[in-house]
Amino acid sequence: MWRVVIRLVGVALFVLLAGVVSAQDVRADKEFYEEWLALATRSEEVIDAGRASDKALDELRGEIVEYRENFVKARSQNNDRIATLDSQLAALGPVPESGEEPTEVSSLRAELTQQLDSLKVPGIIAEEAYNRANGLVSEIDRLVRQRRARQVTARSASPLNPTLWPEAFAELGKAGSGIMDETRAIRASEGGLDDLKQHFLWIAGLLLVGLLLVARGRIWAVRFGNYLRTHGGSGRGVWSFVVSLTRMIVPLAGVSAICGAAALTGLFGTKGLSLILTIPIWSAQLLYFIWLADQMFGSHSRFDFLPVPENRRREARLLVVMLAVTLILHSALRMFEQSQGIPAEIHSVLVFPLVLLASAILLRLQRVTLRPAPSDGSETEADHGAGASGLVNLVRRALVLLAVASPLVAALGYVNAAEALVFPAISTLSLMSLVLVLQRFAGDIYAWVTGQGEATQDSLFTVLIGFVLALLSLPVLALIWGARISDLTELWTRFLEGFQIGETRISPVDFLTVLVIFAIGYGMTRLVQGTLRVNLLPKTRIDPGTQNAIVSGIGYVGIFLAALIAVAGAGIDLSSLALVASALTVGIGFGLQTIVSNFVSGIILLIERPISKGDWIEVGGKMGYVRDISVRSTRIETFDRSDVIVPNSDLISGTVTNYTHGKTIGRVIVPVGVAYGTDTRKVEKILQQIANAHPMVLANPAPSVVFQGFGADALDFEIRAILRDVNWVLSVKSDMNHEIARRFVEAGIEIPFAQRDVWLRNPEALGSAAEPASTDETPPASEDTPTA
Repeated sequence: MWRVVIRLVGVALFVLLAGVVSAQDVRADKEFYEEWLALATRSEEVIDAGRASDKALDELRGEIVEYRENFVKARSQNNDRIATLDSQLAALGPVPESGEEPTEVSSLRAELTQQLDSLKVPGIIAEEAYNRANGLVSEIDRLVRQRRARQVTARSASPLNPTLWPEAFAELGKAGSGIMDETRAIRASEGGLDDLKQHFLWIAGLLLVGLLLVARGRIWAVRFGNYLRTHGGSGRGVWSFVVSLTRMIVPLAGVSAICGAAALTGLFGTKGLSLILTIPIWSAQLLYFIWLADQMFGSHSRFDFLPVPENRRREARLLVVMLAVTLILHSALRMFEQSQGIPAEIHSVLVFPLVLLASAILLRLQRVTLRPAPSDGSETEADHGAGASGLVNLVRRALVLLAVASPLVAALGYVNAAEALVFPAISTLSLMSLVLVLQRFAGDIYAWVTGQGEATQDSLFTVLIGFVLALLSLPVLALIWGARISDLTELWTRFLEGFQIGETRISPVDFLTVLVIFAIGYGMTRLVQGTLRVNLLPKTRIDPGTQNAIVSGIGYVGIFLAALIAVAGAGIDLSSLALVASALTVGIGFGLQTIVSNFVSGIILLIERPISKGDWIEVGGKMGYVRDISVRSTRIETFDRSDVIVPNSDLISGTVTNYTHGKTIGRVIVPVGVAYGTDTRKVEKILQQIANAHPMVLANPAPSVVFQGFGADALDFEIRAILRDVNWVLSVKSDMNHEIARRFVEAGIEIPFAQRDVWLRNPEALGSAAEPASTDETPPASEDTPTA
């Protein structure tokens, strides 16, 4: 009942939809919508019944996806017009609380509101239909996944039951006899050899070309590689890779030509022709594994994380090729079963030897790659995992687990589960090897271009290439382990749709648009900053500190405008994000208050400029030159050439001494002391002459000599002078001290140093106290001691 009501409401509303949505852009008419309702109803009935085949469900899903794509376009068809009407209504302002407003304004508001409601109807209907289509697609996918899960976990007869073996062998023999019977019937029929006679030249030509390519293709590939190497020896790794691909592609072309010649004969029926058309695919699979084995374990292999000794590399390559053979045999068995329609218990018997063979090969390959080359050439066991990375060890353990578990699971009757474990494991192993080989090839190309050699294999470029290849391999890995292509396309569709915040939908395309526009704005900002810093501002009379403030301010403003334009250009409605922004503001206020304080302090430093780039300041006991004022901190270079990073808030709230704020004029004080008894006026005259003679001392105000007073050891004088550039204060003080020493020597003026005279108040007391001590210390004379 509810479905009928929805259908009637949808048809009634679609009268408005047909009048506002253009038929040239989106199929959105009454007939189209009724077709969708019929399809949706039929889909729900099929899903509820659950009896349709997987193929029928896939076809039904494809129809729903086509309708959904139209609904995606329809729901945003009138967005521009709706935005215009919203702005018009916003210009009219809110309705007065009294409800009384001019008639013209009221009628205009009603007309705009009616137009807005009419334009929103198609979007509402499209959104409803889109959500319904999404739900149906999800239900179909869930139903298919449940069926596959039941199929994998289903149990049949054990393949170890000997009563099933004769029937299984008999069914296997029917495959070859069926193809031969078709061929005999065609030859015996009237006109059975007409195709062979009609296309004889083509058949002979294709057969000849195919045989030549198969027999001589690898030799021609080697000669082609030698020719490529004549164009540059630095690309040896690149040319080797190209030659290896050629050695795989040329024989494959030959096999395809031979199969094409066989198909043109017309001597094969449906089964035989299907087999012939599948042979190139199997050949490509076999040649691909041979190529991988050569790349991983060949004599020229450079993969050092697989410690395979030289005498075991051939065995490793043979094992990899045997893995390809098991995959080909499994594919041939599947094709045979689809054409013959054999029961599940016969399938268990036929596939069990392949599972057992694949597991044995994986175990043997794992043991071979665990044996590093011994120093004496003998075969000795080494520590497991020597020289291998953690990822390789993890893959090895997983392969061992799968290789051991698969035959056991198959023996218990869960053959489908065993197939779903061991054969995808082989494909996964080949995919991982391909990623490693392609990463090495990318490193070789980079080494060839840059001329850096093997060092590029550990470079950031090679690591990034490996990461990208790993990401690209994830969809293939999902397909290997049972995912459907429709599952991947659905994930990609949902990813492109993005997520909803309020009335704004943010998609990856919006993010990409934001990044591109912001990158352009950021680049233009840096370009303007560089032009101002290098070309324009140095030609003005603006001081360096102001120039740095202008450049930094333009950088902040430019980045802010670039972000704003990027968000607006992507069509993101910031008003819908107001709640989120307010929450973030509160979080910033409490959690990042120190960073915000430093940022605001940096803005104040650039605007108020209490310190500027190049100033000589002292803060927190550190003295040096300001080299950079950034958003969070200021970098000071001390006189011993070390950098001190000071938070901007310390420069605003603390005490800072700026010796060169807006000017370079500063005072120098040179103290000096002379001996008592020196003519003070003479000293004053000499010091005055020294101060006036220095070129860095300003004449106005004139330098002065101050007689400070009578010190403990000397008469204290000071030279106080104003310098043109206070940055030279130490050099000026040193020059004056040298000149003072020279002039005082010429004038015979003594520069005293600290001297102390020690007077004893009661030396007689010290003498009387020393006599008993000396008497007591003299040993008494014995009778045997001679005396003078």
